[in-house]
Amino acid sequence: MWRCVHNASAMLSLVKTIGNILWFCIAGLWLSISYAFAAVIMTLLVVTAPFGIASWRLATYVIWPFGRSVVSRPGAGAASTIGNILWFVLAGLWIAISHVISGVLLCCTIIGIPFGVVSFRLAGLALAPLGKDIVKRGQEPAGVTVVVTA
Repeated sequence: MWRCVHNASAMLSLVKTIGNILWFCIAGLWLSISYAFAAVIMTLLVVTAPFGIASWRLATYVIWPFGRSVVSRPGAGAASTIGNILWFVLAGLWIAISHVISGVLLCCTIIGIPFGVVSFRLAGLALAPLGKDIVKRGQEPAGVTVVVTA
């Protein structure tokens, strides 16, 4: 019995790793560069430094998303909402458009359809990333809302 469970978890880990490698080669690197570019711009402008930090976090998630989830932060309140409105105008819309474009291109092939779906999910996250945490899948805290799972 233990051998079957151990083999199943090893197989799941292998599938996640293969998915992440394929994602990195197909779309992850380019999407992560767009987040990193936004992070550099936001960090250079001192007032928008918190947006830069959020963008760096998303760049690390987008480059290797499988096996992790994005959850809503329970303590996020009005400041996150206001920040998300500003983020939407400054960078969120443009990064979401890049996710949608990559999702459409990925869906042009049979193999790319699952990756295209992930890209569409990440487009929603790109619109309002503040007030969210990235956690390992299966370790989501009780009572939080899972926003995106790749």
